[in-house]
Amino acid sequence: MTGAPSETGAPAEPEPSDADVIAAARRDPERFADLFDRHYGDIHRYVDRRLGADAADDIAAETFLIAFRRRAVFDPAHTSARPWLYGIATRLISRHRRDELRRYKAMARMRTADVVESHESSVTSAVDAASFGLSPALARLRHGDRDVLLLVALAELSYPEVAEALGIAYGTVCSRLSRARKQVRAALRASGHDEEDDRG
Repeated sequence: MTGAPSETGAPAEPEPSDADVIAAARRDPERFADLFDRHYGDIHRYVDRRLGADAADDIAAETFLIAFRRRAVFDPAHTSARPWLYGIATRLISRHRRDELRRYKAMARMRTADVVESHESSVTSAVDAASFGLSPALARLRHGDRDVLLLVALAELSYPEVAEALGIAYGTVCSRLSRARKQVRAALRASGHDEEDDRG
């Protein structure tokens, strides 16, 4: 697919893929800034929602520092670097597991006026809704199940992308997500928010 016509009328060059940018950054390290510009905001938001703003600055920055140092081993068969970057961030988050659990427990003690408007987005929206009892459920999840659930719910990765990010089999993603969702649904029902379907 070609880009929009340039001022001369010729088709503009298509935007390089993440793999193209990383390959170029192996020869010209400054090109890595393009990857940072594309994905830093999303990685920061993901870490923020799991650990809070204070940790997000440091972990998001460290994610890209690690990615830069490992750019030579990035698999160019993957055109998008999103799963790779989220995988790095998730492994860094795992070092702060106790902080994350404390955060969920603190959120569970809070009251919030947030309302989940549709079941289609209930898992994503309720991640921050302590009144629906999801924070205690997240704190009780096995860390591997929680990582899978939040990569789907917060990072909006597909199942194959989650498998790539965490270096696990597709079937493992499915089984972990199934376990996590059962616990989440039970928590939502216990708090009076009954799910009507299993979409998502």
